[in-house]
Amino acid sequence: MTAAAGFLLAASIKGTFDPGLFLAILLGASLVIACGCVINNYIDRGIDQKMARTKKRAMVTGIIPVRNAIIYAVILGISGFLILALYTNALTVIIGVIGLFFYLVMYSVWKRLSVWGTMVGSVSGATPIVAGYTAVTNRFDVGAFLLFLILVLWQMPHFYAIAMYRLNDYKAAGLPVLPVKKGMRAAKLQIMLYIVAFIAASAMLTLFGYTGYTYLLIISLIGLAWLWRGLEGIKTTDDKPWGRQMFFFSLIVILTFSVTLATGALLP
Repeated sequence: MTAAAGFLLAASIKGTFDPGLFLAILLGASLVIACGCVINNYIDRGIDQKMARTKKRAMVTGIIPVRNAIIYAVILGISGFLILALYTNALTVIIGVIGLFFYLVMYSVWKRLSVWGTMVGSVSGATPIVAGYTAVTNRFDVGAFLLFLILVLWQMPHFYAIAMYRLNDYKAAGLPVLPVKKGMRAAKLQIMLYIVAFIAASAMLTLFGYTGYTYLLIISLIGLAWLWRGLEGIKTTDDKPWGRQMFFFSLIVILTFSVTLATGALLP
């Protein structure tokens, strides 16, 4: 979804839409992401069996043999990168490699060691939107950087909210996420700070001329609604249900952002 949004923003600015290129970036990125998901399931199968939300994954239960999963992942990855290499450009391929590397290597290590694992993991989550953008522009400019920054900032409250309402899972797996290590209040305050930063970074797209004021109005309103929900949580003691609500609202935010961004350059 974010890859499509990045592509459509760049295409609307450029004034041309290439349906073949659009299909290539969606298919190539999807296959690379799928490769990462399968390998991540392999890497995390030890901790997955300790968590209620992941204990029924195929490699934990043994439904899919590890060897088969690795072969499948390799086929997915080669296919995805081949499509990106043949139909997009070298920069987009490099961004795909960076995203996969941060997800499978950096994030896999850091999430077991430090509360900063969430930040490290957000790098990989921010690469699809950049890949969609660079598939059209073939350059990493201010627009690409802002898209990357916005997605990093969105992911932090999104994943902290997950960690709050799935707190027992993360404790059982021994993962040092922020709510486990620093407590719920610290997580709430961090969520507020990142939402404010997300709103500010999103506005920068309009200030730099990449989107119109309709985009700015919509994304500001949804961002403020997200912030308001967050502020309500500061005074609540029912933290897990609040975390769940914040998680689902973050999905509304990213959907709104993606749809508005895709049409942002065409709106006044």
